[in-house]
Amino acid sequence: MRKLLYALAATTLLLTSWAHAAPELRSDHPERYTVVKGDTLWDISGRFLSNPWYWPEIWHVNPQVANPHLIYPGDRLALVYIDGKPRVTKVTSNNGVVKLSPQVRSERIDTPIPAIPLDAISSFLTDTRVVTPEQINAAPYILEGKDARIVLGAGDRVYARGKKPADKVGVFRRSQEFVDPDTGEFLGLEARSIARGTIAAEDGEILTLDLTRSSEEVRIGDRLLVNEDRRLTTSFVPSSPAQEIEGKMMSVDGGVTQIGQYNVVTINRGAREGLEAGNVMAILKTGNLARDPVTNETIELPSERAGLLMVFQVYEKMSYGLILQATRPLSVGDKVTNP
Repeated sequence: MRKLLYALAATTLLLTSWAHAAPELRSDHPERYTVVKGDTLWDISGRFLSNPWYWPEIWHVNPQVANPHLIYPGDRLALVYIDGKPRVTKVTSNNGVVKLSPQVRSERIDTPIPAIPLDAISSFLTDTRVVTPEQINAAPYILEGKDARIVLGAGDRVYARGKKPADKVGVFRRSQEFVDPDTGEFLGLEARSIARGTIAAEDGEILTLDLTRSSEEVRIGDRLLVNEDRRLTTSFVPSSPAQEIEGKMMSVDGGVTQIGQYNVVTINRGAREGLEAGNVMAILKTGNLARDPVTNETIELPSERAGLLMVFQVYEKMSYGLILQATRPLSVGDKVTNP
């Protein structure tokens, strides 16, 4: 009973602190800051705030200014107080200020100051996706290349068998299968992008495909899927999830064992749990297992906060996230929760 009361009290404290969380200025925050090349809105907000995912709450819009949500290298920012609340503004040449707002708006990848380092996730936003086994099994597949070639790439003509998905297609390879580490539920299958091409001819089930771009060699058996052509945008608005969510990191891109800043990871939570692109999650390093010298029991030590990630691609049962901050090496299996 005592343990139950302690658990209830801890849960109440956690939910209360989460519900009343608010932007907190860093003790060493600057009064002025000049934007430099390579900055992101996340980096800049981290200079002012201890919890930078709250940056939308301290930036505001002035409708008289064109593109008020954009800032560029060389712009000067100032911390001011409006109605007793801290606000970050852009200082003009005549020492006036221009209020800024992180409005949701699509921009090209060359936007001067993106919200986060987009180059770290560009391939996941434009090509790689999560599908069902049925979707990839039903997709047309590569038979061989022209003149019976089996090593294929950009500029080559290849032949595939199946129903034509579209005029422009992507070539994908079956990759990881994701299973919930706690429940064993199947969450999705990663289809990794290999190449792109255009269907040049269709003869019954046989498709003639001209490869226009490839990131690695195309192999016999690779599948053709419709190109989604998702545009890379700067419209991420880092924010805390709208409800309490707890999950785990399932994998890391690249097959490395230690996870650090700007690595891409998958987590076992998605749209059905209320996750949205832009949600920031705290990463809790799983505690070590210790042997109790008195009872001889194996005890798991408490998890410790060790980093932050931002969800950038959400599927029904799982999501991709970018590690924004890591204070120690992270690992697959570490917990994620509200920041």
